[in-house]
Amino acid sequence: MTESAKTREELMGKVMGDFAGAFSALLVRIGEQNGLFKALAQGPADSVALAARAGAAERYVREWLAAMAAAGYVAYEPASKQFSLTSAQTDLFATEGAAFYLPPFADLLLGVYNDEPKITAAFKTGEGIPWGERHVCVFCGMERCSRTTTASFLVEQWLPELDGVAERLEAGAKVADIGCGRGGAVMAMARRFPNSEIHGFDLHEASVAHATQAAREAGLANAHFAVAAAKAFPGGDFDLITIIDALHDMGDPVGAARHVRQALKPGGTWMVVEPDAQDRLEGNLNMRGQLAYAASTCICTPASLSQEVGLALGAQAGPARLTEVLNQGGFSRVRRVAEMSNQMVLEARA
Repeated sequence: MTESAKTREELMGKVMGDFAGAFSALLVRIGEQNGLFKALAQGPADSVALAARAGAAERYVREWLAAMAAAGYVAYEPASKQFSLTSAQTDLFATEGAAFYLPPFADLLLGVYNDEPKITAAFKTGEGIPWGERHVCVFCGMERCSRTTTASFLVEQWLPELDGVAERLEAGAKVADIGCGRGGAVMAMARRFPNSEIHGFDLHEASVAHATQAAREAGLANAHFAVAAAKAFPGGDFDLITIIDALHDMGDPVGAARHVRQALKPGGTWMVVEPDAQDRLEGNLNMRGQLAYAASTCICTPASLSQEVGLALGAQAGPARLTEVLNQGGFSRVRRVAEMSNQMVLEARA
């Protein structure tokens, strides 16, 4: 085999692996929706037993199990012809709320696939896609992904890394989460710090309505939501302002930074959480970069381009570019306080 043919074969194998993964992601969502992973977590089973546990059609379950076993998402024992979940597979596919629970990402992918005609058209026009015009699965996927992340990392790991912030929150502080979406971060902070007042602001009216209802049902009287832009959210004298995985989606992140600066009380803290990335493209040419750039092409960049200024930082802006934005907004002290779950946490102070 010539070197050229070998290279072609290797690339074809990589591409086919990616396409297989795309199909597998869809089957992950189907499996979650039908309760198959949770049913299999109860113990080893063949397709007949699993179908009975989940109340599903055996012939579909049989093919689904074969696909999941081929992907390595479930385990298979040839001697007994039974399938099972390892502890790692249980964490990733059957334990909702766990730090690395993956099915919500399949929701997000489904939403993006439904929006493909809009994204394809945007390549011709150069225009953005307003957040409110995205498929509903984009919203629910983002909510579920952020809910898992915030529950696992925000209140117990990220906030304690900020200088003196956790103590303020325990005593009672005023907090704003900008670009709050359906309110996962706001409710996590309101639940963990009952003495503090937590405000969530977002441009998307439907997400704000959803968050308001969810907080009411959860009995979180200290969680408040309102429709507002990042450059114009009301109030001031905030002890802490957070923007979690949303700054790069904004049309004018510098303008947002300036407004955050004005809304903080003296000595206040701004916590910015962004996808982890290197500053140079070549440092991101890996699987994590592949995923982040693809998501940015389909979700983040169209969102920014639909807004005023349309800076379109992208999901792999890197710490140097992000620090430049924060500096332009009036924050002279920026430090990286944590990296976890493919995200970096920045603390910004005036």
